[in-house]
Amino acid sequence: MLMLGACATWSLITAAARDGRPEGVLLAVLALAGGYAAGRICGGLLPVTAPSVGALAGLGLAATAPHTMTGSPLVSPLGHSGATAALLVLATGAACCAAWAVRSSGPRLALRLLAAGIAVTAAVLGSTTGVAACAGVLLCSLAAARMRHRGLGIAGLALVMALVTGTVWAIAEAALPAGLTDALEGQLTPHRVLLWHDALDLVHHEPLLGAGPGRFGELSPTVARSLPTDDKPHSAALQLAAEQGVVGVALLAAVFGWVLYVLWRAPRPTPVVLTAGAALTALAVIAAVGNALSFTTVTAGAGLLAGMATARPMTDESDGVGTPDPDDR
Repeated sequence: MLMLGACATWSLITAAARDGRPEGVLLAVLALAGGYAAGRICGGLLPVTAPSVGALAGLGLAATAPHTMTGSPLVSPLGHSGATAALLVLATGAACCAAWAVRSSGPRLALRLLAAGIAVTAAVLGSTTGVAACAGVLLCSLAAARMRHRGLGIAGLALVMALVTGTVWAIAEAALPAGLTDALEGQLTPHRVLLWHDALDLVHHEPLLGAGPGRFGELSPTVARSLPTDDKPHSAALQLAAEQGVVGVALLAAVFGWVLYVLWRAPRPTPVVLTAGAALTALAVIAAVGNALSFTTVTAGAGLLAGMATARPMTDESDGVGTPDPDDR
């Protein structure tokens, strides 16, 4: 509560100082907190049913949302397609968590097939990012059964996120070798890289308080020249840096670190914890190069998955994978 309260308070401070609009940040914080609380309750009462229903709900939202039918005017994972990939990743993580929580081999196989089906759905919807992320979560979930010390897995997830964020920042700074920059820019699209350059320019001008929440679209030359736009830099870290300064980025990193910490300390079996961590890290990677966290369903879904993975079930989970022992952390 202190962490999320600090995020909300800092957004209000920067908004007051720069005449910004903090409503988007406040809504995201509220959705994350509400989802986490609901996940803790549902995960404690229904450790198998809750993530199973959550997986189906995420799949349904991703498949039936209007933008999946009409397509986004921006290149994936810009625009709404990033939200589609994020919902599919969260659904995959929930299905895999339910599979590890169930006792019988038949339902466990069915839930894993559901997770594989979600990855296939991502391919049908044309989300290349979603296919790669869902497949990665599924593979990490299967590999988690062989990892005895969850701390190593959690540290690996933190390292992956640090490398991705550092790479995004280096691209925005044009600090990478020319050949590597050209290769990455071809995958990321020049439009997105220009948005990142604009965000970093705002950071250089206002490193502490930023330009104010919701003001990137007003100050970005790239946004002004673009017809189809949603006024976002399509990178969560760079958006917070541009609009709320380095303190905003530090708070975002602290929230992600807190999620990994509570997963590390969670009473759930290690495969459940690492599966949820892999799904949330995949979501963070998508958000690092896209606009996924601008959608309330995504932030609420992330909180829901984190809550279910850290809940203390009222039923015993001492089946094949086993309850974590004290040395498992």
